[in-house]
Amino acid sequence: MTVRIHTRIPGLSQEQFDAVHKFVMAAEPPKGLLFHSSAPDGDDWVVIDFWESRQAYDAAMPVVQKAIESAGVTPKGPPSVEEFPVYEIVRA
Repeated sequence: MTVRIHTRIPGLSQEQFDAVHKFVMAAEPPKGLLFHSSAPDGDDWVVIDFWESRQAYDAAMPVVQKAIESAGVTPKGPPSVEEFPVYEIVRA
């Protein structure tokens, strides 16, 4: 089942996000990622992604964790992650 994942990363700046994102997307987007968006929200960075399944999201997280380490980024706390089921996706 397709899922929408909202991730809030405390204290992450745009520069830090860009450094991590560069490592994550170095080859090609993670398998199962359908849509990715992100933006600052106060002192945090928020990511909203659509994935083919929760399993696809979970399988990509080691790649993201390695990217965080490779970029030398230390968030100010653990991310909060919320999962929402997706009924439909309409592409324009």
